[in-house]
Amino acid sequence: MATESKRAFDDLEERRVGRVRYYAGGSSGGTPLVLVHGLGGWAGNWRAVAPALAAGYRVLVPELPGHGGSEPLRGARTLDPFADAVLDVLEHEEALPAAWLGHSLGALVGVHAALRRPGMVRGLVLAAAPGITSSTRVAELTLTALGILRPGRLVGRHSSRVSRSPQFRRVALGSWAVADPVGLTPELAQAFLDGPPQNRDTLTAGRALVASDPRQRLDRVACPCVCLWGTSDTWVPLADGMEYARRLRAPLRAIADCGHLLIGERPDAVVSAVRDFVDSLD
Repeated sequence: MATESKRAFDDLEERRVGRVRYYAGGSSGGTPLVLVHGLGGWAGNWRAVAPALAAGYRVLVPELPGHGGSEPLRGARTLDPFADAVLDVLEHEEALPAAWLGHSLGALVGVHAALRRPGMVRGLVLAAAPGITSSTRVAELTLTALGILRPGRLVGRHSSRVSRSPQFRRVALGSWAVADPVGLTPELAQAFLDGPPQNRDTLTAGRALVASDPRQRLDRVACPCVCLWGTSDTWVPLADGMEYARRLRAPLRAIADCGHLLIGERPDAVVSAVRDFVDSLD
């Protein structure tokens, strides 16, 4: 039974189009900027980033199908339908073309969107994008197991208690997610832990992720790009970021002592990098 979906933000308006729940707000006359979360995440993962960016941009924060309050998209074999779902939100909002900030899976979905509708993605910020080492057989087995067993549900049901305890944060987030789980604030820890209990189908997206090796297509991405990476990311290593940057002919901004969840660990650095990049598109 699915857990009741939570609101991700108090200062952005919750909306829905088709199967997708999303949040909208910010500067009505600003550049449209879409924020897309990673595998197993939800809109609340952007809690430390979206309000700051909404001060200068028109911000849209969708939840990928099967995640948060969005309905599943079972049977999808590639990430193209996930990209289309986000593009449908942007089209409904008359927010195309838009700049794209994707974290983890959301970054790879952004690559698919840029390839499917090149003129509709003004620029692409890839934060800890998977698709290179995650296309291995080991990664496939790991993501499949996580999608079936969904261990995050148990931790997420006690997210408030876990997030308030430095020891529990270390157990829940320290092995792969963040470089300094004790230093992560309880509020932001809970923003990540609240996602898994709400999600109804991450297996479809996980299987599509491991089936997607973008390396042979990255040279066809026509829009400007920038890569953001945590130097201590053990889930998607910095070497992957270097490979993305090389193939995209894009700059790489590495954030020291930061793990995979850089949008929660170092939101200040992420916001600064995004502002620099999006403003350069004008």
